[in-house]
Amino acid sequence: MLKRFLTILSLSLVAVTATAEETYVAGEHYDVISPAIRTANPGKIEAAEFFWYGCGHCYTFEPMLAQWKKTLADDVSFRGVPAMWGGAMELHARAYYVARALKVEDKMDTAMFQTLNVDRKPLRSEKEIAELFAAHGVAEEDFSRAFNSFGVSSQVRQANATARAAKITGTPSMMVNGKYLITTRKAGGTANMLKVADFLIEKERAASGS
Repeated sequence: MLKRFLTILSLSLVAVTATAEETYVAGEHYDVISPAIRTANPGKIEAAEFFWYGCGHCYTFEPMLAQWKKTLADDVSFRGVPAMWGGAMELHARAYYVARALKVEDKMDTAMFQTLNVDRKPLRSEKEIAELFAAHGVAEEDFSRAFNSFGVSSQVRQANATARAAKITGTPSMMVNGKYLITTRKAGGTANMLKVADFLIEKERAASGS
């Protein structure tokens, strides 16, 4: 009986170890960013998502990402980085930072995704975006002041510089600690991007001795 128990315990430990040792390989499942990009908070391991409100894959990824963010440990910070490569994307990036400046990001992120992906309204002007914010309780003068502020302009420039330095080619993509880029193609889908991100966060935690 004891021998049988020890055999079962041994097999269980082997299964747990195999799961724990599941690894992802640089160049195959993610890419190394060189040189590394400075993170917003050097005191924490940073996870970032490159996204666009008008990206259908980003829209469907958002609920999954929101749940994943709730599982992050205290030593991990998260930030969104709006992507910009033409059209109205810079306006949408400004809207992202305006929402944070006015502390209405929870409702405006949802509204922006909904408007662009479900309602199919392209939001190609400051006026159209202002009207959307107004429909969700943001005064036009507050929106205009934030939209054209130096602070929001600086954040937009920084986001564009970060995306260029990471050499992103599509959205959604993720970055861990400014060192690793995860794409849906290499990770094998959006759900797997989060698994690779978890692996790389643990890799950074181990490297720092945390």
